[in-house]
Amino acid sequence: MAVTHASAPAAEKRRAAPAPVRPGGGRPGRRRRWATAGFHLSAGLLSVLWLLPIALVLVTSTRSFDDIAANGLGSLPHSFTLDGFRQAWVDGGQQRALINSLLVTIPTVLLSLALASMAAFGLSRYDLPGRRTLLLVMLGGNLLPPQILLIPVSKLSELLGLYDSLYALIGVQVGFGVGFYVFVLHGFMRSIPPEIQQAAVIDGAGPWQIYRRVIMPLATPALAALSALSFTWIFNDLLWAITVLRTDSQMPITASLIGLQGQYVSMWNVIAAGSVIAAAPTVLVFLRFQRHFVAGLNLGAVK
Repeated sequence: MAVTHASAPAAEKRRAAPAPVRPGGGRPGRRRRWATAGFHLSAGLLSVLWLLPIALVLVTSTRSFDDIAANGLGSLPHSFTLDGFRQAWVDGGQQRALINSLLVTIPTVLLSLALASMAAFGLSRYDLPGRRTLLLVMLGGNLLPPQILLIPVSKLSELLGLYDSLYALIGVQVGFGVGFYVFVLHGFMRSIPPEIQQAAVIDGAGPWQIYRRVIMPLATPALAALSALSFTWIFNDLLWAITVLRTDSQMPITASLIGLQGQYVSMWNVIAAGSVIAAAPTVLVFLRFQRHFVAGLNLGAVK
């Protein structure tokens, strides 16, 4: 009992001892708040700086030509009209160009992802000979600069009788996109537990049923991300369009913007309206698949 009474005051002193003072004044919470505020302020300023050109294009597209000519392109708007959109859509040929872009983009996305998903399924779920070499070849093909292949692709499309047709552009886009899609989907499908496939085999499912009813539903997030990415890349492509196409009536909307600028040299409201029309589909796709789009940027690395 004596030992207990003697140690009680020492224990009380230890409990009453002040907490050690942290370096920097003992105010980590305040520093954290200042750092957070600084980050949000910097991000806000960068966002405003990035949105300014977009706002300028939107405002310019709704101004009249007389307003821009009288007050200047950078002045505050003194008019509001949608006549620039009508001129770009009808007189500038944007309607036909947008249809061409959709006729190329939608089939290309569907065909590319269908082929890539089947190839990725075989390479990731079965022990095929040389599968690592095939993956490296597909990945290496995407590392080649497209500029060195412009002339060969143009000559090949002429030999096949596809030059100056949308089929040539679809074939080029599929050929140069499948390798990357296979690489990404292979990483995703490989992470699916093998027990799921083994259970399907026990139930009597064949390779096609496993692919269609087991693997594809599980790969829906990856396919949605790649759909958004590939739609944006293909729809905004200009290089291959001007390589395998020649007639103005076959040009997609990105190439049509060049002709629109030549047709309406100083009518900035019409040019800005054409730019808004060209950007609208990709913006809508991005907003629809925004979550999958951002996840798709690091999908292959994570999986």
